[in-house]
Amino acid sequence: MKITVDVDCTPEEARRFMGLPDLSSVHEAYLAKMRGAIEQGITPDTIQSMMQGWGPMSEAGFNLWRQLLDNMGGTSSK
Repeated sequence: MKITVDVDCTPEEARRFMGLPDLSSVHEAYLAKMRGAIEQGITPDTIQSMMQGWGPMSEAGFNLWRQLLDNMGGTSSK
């Protein structure tokens, strides 16, 4: 037997129904920081400080991100 249930709700309604926390204030703060960084001009130092602040990354993980961004920008740190 197969039962299918379709639920028509907004993402906000689904979040409340599932009991997930409301992270809209965190999202707004994140967007405000990103807007500020873009308005001030993004530099490699800005990217480095943002990446280090986003979570506990090992040096190897950070170097992977740096290499990825260098390749995207057409520069090389070799």
